[in-house]
Amino acid sequence: MAIDEEHTRPDGVDDLTVEALGNISEALEAVEVARGHLYAFHRLSGTADLTLGKGVDQLREAGHTELADRIERELVGRNVIQGRWTFQLVEEYDDGYYTAFRDLDRQAREALVGGRRHLYEAEMKEDRRTHGRPGHERTP
Repeated sequence: MAIDEEHTRPDGVDDLTVEALGNISEALEAVEVARGHLYAFHRLSGTADLTLGKGVDQLREAGHTELADRIERELVGRNVIQGRWTFQLVEEYDDGYYTAFRDLDRQAREALVGGRRHLYEAEMKEDRRTHGRPGHERTP
């Protein structure tokens, strides 16, 4: 049987530590999903603003100048929150919370389990797989 050192608990590491690191990893995965939604928000907001601009141009061409001017003045290019477009939200999230979360997750794993990732899941796989069956191998 092949040994997967990268996903084997180091000697002396207790169950609670592995579980804690698993929870921190799971929390980071949720942060990654949230980050994806933030990028989707960024892209959709940008698309909306550009499409709105086209609609305003069409209103103007159709002779609805006063309404087109008002929408352009009040909405086209408007900040999504005070002083910020979505790219600024993405940058602040990436440079602040996201970076801190990733760094602290990595530092915790380095300090406690030699940087190994997904120990909790690897142990769960070992417990749940059917040993000796095709498709249930421990390693590739």
